[in-house]
Amino acid sequence: MEEVVIARGHPNITASHQTTLMFTKDSKIGLEADCIVAVAADKGAADLSKSLKNAIASGAEMEIIIEVSGLVEKIQGQGHRELSLLNPVDMVVRKSDYTCDRTLAIKADKSASDLPRDFVSFLKDPDKVVKIIIRILD
Repeated sequence: MEEVVIARGHPNITASHQTTLMFTKDSKIGLEADCIVAVAADKGAADLSKSLKNAIASGAEMEIIIEVSGLVEKIQGQGHRELSLLNPVDMVVRKSDYTCDRTLAIKADKSASDLPRDFVSFLKDPDKVVKIIIRILD
């Protein structure tokens, strides 16, 4: 099972946060938004399909794939029963086990700062389309 989110790059993306990474429907961000890796997403956590939300809430292992300009980064994480996925704007992937309404995955193996800098340079381009695939692993 998987779901695709389409977003864009932004010149203020720094991808320097050491414990999280985030996708947002917001189209404008400041430099202080150091966990954001894509903006103007066509979905927030609340917009994900019911079947995907149910799988995440069951604690399923997942892979979040970020594609931009032919480059691909993969992040492994897991769901949890306390993930409500009700936030209408944001989705956050966390290395920790902290949960809130915008948490998509916990115990992730990467954060924004772990993304290669050449990859981040493409995420900084507002003309780039960023494809995010949320895949439940069996």
